[in-house]
Amino acid sequence: MTDNYSPTTIRTGCPAHNCGGRCLLIAHIQDGKITRLDTDDRPDSIASPQLRACPRGRAYLRRQYHPDRLLHPLKRTGKRGEGQFERISWDEALETVAAQFERVKAKYGNEALFVPYGTGSYNQLNGSHTARRLLNLYGGCIGIYNSYSWAAINAATPTVWGTLVTGNQRQDWLNSRYILMWGWNPAEMRDGTNSDYFIKLARQNGARIVCIDPRHSLSAAALADEWIPIRPGTDAAMMTAMAYVMLTEGLLDTAFIRRYCLGWDAATMPPGHESDESYTDYLLGARDGQAKTPEWAEAITAVPAETIARIAREYATSQPAVLYQGYGMQRRAYGEQVVRAGCVLSAITGNFGISGGWASGLGLQAPDGGGLWTVFPTGQNPVKAAIPVFLWTEACLRGKSMTQADGVTGVPNLTSDIKLIYAVATNCLINQHANVNRSAEILRDESKVEFLVVQDNFLTPTAKFADIVLPACTQFETWGVEDGWKYSDEVILQPKLVEPPGECKSDYQICADIAERLGIGEVYTEGRDEKAWVDYCLGVWRSTRFPELPTLDEFIDQNLGAWSNPVTQPAIAFEDFRRDPERFPLKTPSGKIEIFSKQLYDFGNPDEVPAIPKYIQEWESPFPPTRRGGSRSAPTTPAVYPLQALGHHTLHRVHSTHDNNDWLGEAFPQRIFINPLDAAEHGICDGDLVRVWNERGELVIPARVTPRILPGVVDIPQGAWWAPNESGVDFGGCVNVLTSERWTPFAFGTAQHTIMVQVEKLKG
Repeated sequence: MTDNYSPTTIRTGCPAHNCGGRCLLIAHIQDGKITRLDTDDRPDSIASPQLRACPRGRAYLRRQYHPDRLLHPLKRTGKRGEGQFERISWDEALETVAAQFERVKAKYGNEALFVPYGTGSYNQLNGSHTARRLLNLYGGCIGIYNSYSWAAINAATPTVWGTLVTGNQRQDWLNSRYILMWGWNPAEMRDGTNSDYFIKLARQNGARIVCIDPRHSLSAAALADEWIPIRPGTDAAMMTAMAYVMLTEGLLDTAFIRRYCLGWDAATMPPGHESDESYTDYLLGARDGQAKTPEWAEAITAVPAETIARIAREYATSQPAVLYQGYGMQRRAYGEQVVRAGCVLSAITGNFGISGGWASGLGLQAPDGGGLWTVFPTGQNPVKAAIPVFLWTEACLRGKSMTQADGVTGVPNLTSDIKLIYAVATNCLINQHANVNRSAEILRDESKVEFLVVQDNFLTPTAKFADIVLPACTQFETWGVEDGWKYSDEVILQPKLVEPPGECKSDYQICADIAERLGIGEVYTEGRDEKAWVDYCLGVWRSTRFPELPTLDEFIDQNLGAWSNPVTQPAIAFEDFRRDPERFPLKTPSGKIEIFSKQLYDFGNPDEVPAIPKYIQEWESPFPPTRRGGSRSAPTTPAVYPLQALGHHTLHRVHSTHDNNDWLGEAFPQRIFINPLDAAEHGICDGDLVRVWNERGELVIPARVTPRILPGVVDIPQGAWWAPNESGVDFGGCVNVLTSERWTPFAFGTAQHTIMVQVEKLKG
């Protein structure tokens, strides 16, 4: 046992890989090895529920002691992507990395350095935070904003509400009468530890739960009273038709809406825009001649008109009600629109600022958003330029030509392409980014990215493209600490449990070693090791959010593992605004809920970024192409690729982490889910190997024929490791072989769920 930490059973945090939860594990340790993992055994209550781990956390031993763990630094010997390496010493690896930092900085400037987004290790002392601190102290690197998870919802929510803090604390869900789980699947992707538990309690308390989703997810099966399958990418059309029903059937309080909202009708348009299209104009078809009726929406969504009308009436008359938006539907071509449409439904029905309600959008919890998130000090980035996280491939190809029109912030334009990438705990360069074949082609070209160093536990598809590979510890092999993620009412200690295998080092120590060679070692560490930084982070939380948070010594001496701040009186978002909108205005430009956004109007792209939320047909869809959608790529015709594809979050993995975990692979095998009607049309039986392809790539995967997915839609769970053969056909089941690198028009975010494909039974 290390650091004089003597119990044979130790409470610790589940390694943080951005599953959306933060859970407690109990590690059983014998002879310096973890032999078993249990989960939370502390007292349980609604105010402070146990943090119970899912199968991914419980199966972590198979990852911890996997025979393929990286044990030594490696140097590439073959071409990038071939996965050919030789073992080298730490001194050679660190000297090489430091020398490349110095060379690229001297030749191109700090803007050519890049730390990509990644959450393969995601607590305060592990992962890319450590590298960002290093680069910021070294003069900076090109910055990033947004994420692969939340790009459109992060950008769109404030255009309506002026903030991302639009959610009540979750204990308040028990006061709701009606909950729409719209594209939301907390039973698999988590979205806060215990979110599914609170939905279950709300249902037991009398709330009706309706799940709207193209697939009959585990959440639909376990939590919902009703499942409504919907065609992917059309959710905004159903929301629009619901608003039409509410308007035309007199289910809304117009005076109430006019008091709180901007842009609902002609009487509430902002100054200078009185003659522009209001939301009521759009619903009634006053400008385009198309009333947004349930029948109009049925042809788009595949949801029966009578169902749309019924759900509209139920949601409008069952106050208080929750419309909780999942994130998959905003990772689509026009993801901003569905977010804004959902926010508007909650606004016009008055389901904001009240107990049991929910303002929709991102839904960070009141009163403060749920925590500071990164309290490990990464420092200020001296480089002012930043790009949307999803556009890193563009910055490799044409960084010097990228301007604010490409999402660049902080400067008018970039001065360099990305030339050096330091990838820490991320598989986003290859596996998790869109259009894998395109990303691989970019990284193979050493005249573009001149040096790539990858720091990880395994030789992932991304690591196979590295020039230098650095073996990192898992979170069980170093000290760390984490908060409760999106709903942050907990702090969880992650003590060092066992020694790392081989020559593995922690992310922090590796960065400290590089910093030493760059002449900034003392500045980087401030004399602290990982354990001392944990103590520092606890102090920050104690002084800013949780005065009663135990000290590090108390955590250790009492084997606490986790500390929870009980929620006995759930906070309500916008409670003051609801009570007195003049005295407590929103942080929007008008101080009101902005159904019409002047910010979006001034964006100057009304076809793709309208001032009011609209349904816009996606650039790849099962419908005939339209003139909409800009000119960045030609639309895919449904005659060539007739099936929409999804890539949902599976219990097999956290993104791509755990793909090599055989226990989870056996429980949740990688397959393409296809409806029996589509399977019969293509001569596919359950268990058959099938080809799935479009113009971007091809994969081979077993079929699971099931009625639990809408006809016309197939589902390939995201995160499987890319494993191409010599012809480039993927046999790993990586959905990103098929996805497009095209981005959303306002947030510059991923649209990876907008995919059309063809399938056939594999011959021979």
